[in-house]
Amino acid sequence: MGKNKLFQEARHFVEQALNNSSPETIDIAKNALSSAYANSTFAQQRQLRLLQEELDRIEGSDPL
Repeated sequence: MGKNKLFQEARHFVEQALNNSSPETIDIAKNALSSAYANSTFAQQRQLRLLQEELDRIEGSDPL
C-alpha cells in the first residue's frame, strides 16, 4: 500500500506554515492535519500531533 497522500500533504502544509506563519497559512495547515488524522495509522497520528504542537507554538508566538 502506498503512502497516505493526506498525511504527506499535511506535512507539506505544516512546513509551509512554519516558514510563513501567516494566519491563512496556519489555517490551511490545520485543515490539512485534521483531514489527514482520521485516515492515518497510529504512528502517523502521533506524528500529526507533533506537527499540531509545532503549529500551536508558532501561533502562540505573537511577535508583539
